[in-house]
Amino acid sequence: MDRDQIRRFLRLTKLFSKPHPWHGIDIGDQSPDVIKVFIELVPGDTMKYELDKESGFLKVDRPQRFSNICPLPYGFVPQTLCAESVGEYCSTKTGREHIGGDQDPLDICVITERNIPHGNLILDAIPVGGFRLIDGDEADDKIIAVMKGDASFGEMTDIQEVPKHIIERLSHYFLTYKERPFSDEEREIEITHIYGQKEAKEVVNRSIEDYNTHFDMDKKDLFEMIGSGLE
Repeated sequence: MDRDQIRRFLRLTKLFSKPHPWHGIDIGDQSPDVIKVFIELVPGDTMKYELDKESGFLKVDRPQRFSNICPLPYGFVPQTLCAESVGEYCSTKTGREHIGGDQDPLDICVITERNIPHGNLILDAIPVGGFRLIDGDEADDKIIAVMKGDASFGEMTDIQEVPKHIIERLSHYFLTYKERPFSDEEREIEITHIYGQKEAKEVVNRSIEDYNTHFDMDKKDLFEMIGSGLE
C-alpha cells in the first residue's frame, strides 16, 4: 500500500469515528489567509474549558473569575503548535533571549456579530492581528481573527480596523484569565505588542512549522504501521 492509499484509508476512518480536534481537523488549504478554528469557550461560560490533549474531549480547566469572562469565542487552530519557531520569532521581536513556546496549539479569538451558544465546534476565520503575550519565559500568542462571512466584521483585514473597546476587553481578559480563584499565585504575564495581519500570518505559519516538526515522525510511524498491517 502506497502513501496516497494510506491517506485515503485514514480519511475513510473519519466516517466511522470522530477525529481528534487538534490532530484530525485540517487547518485548511487557504492557510494562513483563512484557517479552521476549534472553539472551546464562548462568552457567558463561567467555566474555563480547554482541550484534553490525550482524549480530544473538552475538559473543565477551572472556574473563571466573574470579572474576566471571555468576551469572544475562543479556541485554537488545529494542527499548530507553539514551540521553537514561535518562541524564536517572539525573541526576535522583543529582543529577549531564551523564549520558548508554551507547547500548546495556537490560541485564537474570533470576532463575530453572531451569538455562538456553545463551544466544541469549528468555523472558518480570517486572521487580522494578534497579541504577543509572554507567560513567564514562554510565548503564548493570541491570534485575533474575524469569522469568515460575518456581516459586521467579516470584511476587516487588519487589527487597526477592530473597534478599540474590543481590543481593550481582550487585553484585560488575557492579562487576568490565568488567575485562579482563591489562589495567591502570581503569574508573570504581559502583552508586549499588539500586531497586525502580516505578523499574525507569520505566527500561524511558524506554528504550523512547529507542529510538523514535532508530529511528522509520529505520522510517518503511523503510515508505516498501517501500511505493514494492510499489505
